[in-house]
Amino acid sequence: MAKENGTGPVRVDLGRRSYEIRIGAGLIGDAGTHAAPLIAGREVAVVTDENVARHHLAKLRDSFERVGVSIACKTLRPGEDTKSWSELQSVVGWLLSRRIERNGLIVALGGGVVGDLAGFAAAILRRGVACVQIPTSLLAQVDSSVGGKTGINVEEGKNLVGAFHQPSLVLCDLEALDTLPKREFLSGYAEVAKYGLLGDRRFFEWLEGNGQAMLKGNRVALGHAVRRSCSIKAEVVADDEREHGRRSLLNLGHTFCHALEAATGYSDRLRHGEGVAIGCCLAFEASLRLGYCSPDEPARVRAHFRRMGMKSALSDVPGPLPSAAALMDLMRQDKKVVGGKRRFILAKAIGDAFVCDDADEDIIRRMLAEELALASPQ
Repeated sequence: MAKENGTGPVRVDLGRRSYEIRIGAGLIGDAGTHAAPLIAGREVAVVTDENVARHHLAKLRDSFERVGVSIACKTLRPGEDTKSWSELQSVVGWLLSRRIERNGLIVALGGGVVGDLAGFAAAILRRGVACVQIPTSLLAQVDSSVGGKTGINVEEGKNLVGAFHQPSLVLCDLEALDTLPKREFLSGYAEVAKYGLLGDRRFFEWLEGNGQAMLKGNRVALGHAVRRSCSIKAEVVADDEREHGRRSLLNLGHTFCHALEAATGYSDRLRHGEGVAIGCCLAFEASLRLGYCSPDEPARVRAHFRRMGMKSALSDVPGPLPSAAALMDLMRQDKKVVGGKRRFILAKAIGDAFVCDDADEDIIRRMLAEELALASPQ
């Protein structure tokens, strides 16, 4: 089980592969000290992107130099299209050129794209090299850096090629969130809210009262939200590491989200977290139409997202979208498809999500068609 004491690290309990998620301000500037027990090779390899490097790389480099360790850095272009075969090949080739050995250490410094790509490279390099995740976005701190899912996008869909490779340590520096644009912050907030929606109603109620404080940069509120989110995910991962059961609940909103991301070409039209927010609203609306929850629940979810200034409906996606049938077809490439049948994460109430293997897809298709009609210009 995950251990959360309110101030100390959150532990992901996986036996010999257990690790800590350390949360606080200034952790990037002290990363060398935190990572020192993991350093056995000649050099630490850092993978980051141009935007993150501009803000944080110098601090990271100094922190390792203070413990007598040099770092080599591979800086990537920012953006979702970096999670590709070609960039994976480039990163792995660079790691081999640096002679990073099996007892070496790879540090992923950045958001979800960097964490997923660098983590995947660590998983396949010499059949597995240790990786430290230093997430610099809210979305990465509460979601992608924890749990060991790594991978890339391919033409057929998002995250369809990858591996489970648990990090050895996660450092969530709350100061890194100070540099996030509002859109990027809200994208991450969708994942925070997701944890309350899927399994902790009291946490969602807390977010209703404290979300605006988080948006304004309140460090105490941010710390609590990141810690609670990580604790929920850590507990689920410890219970179901490879998503055979309970971990599927963490995909609330993601089946719709991944279809929308594919439909918008993984472009800046729709950030991942924006798709998650819309997807959560659609999942609750589908739950209502399928008879699983009361009308108050989806209305409350949408109302909170709208108060936060977030996307909550298909009409919030700029530009044209494909038909309901086409969106349903895009869902067939989702990783949760089993035996050719889509699995949906639905909810009986806020805080009470479940996996549904037999949802009436005609009802969901009609729901999407009605949402698309509202999104179309009159």
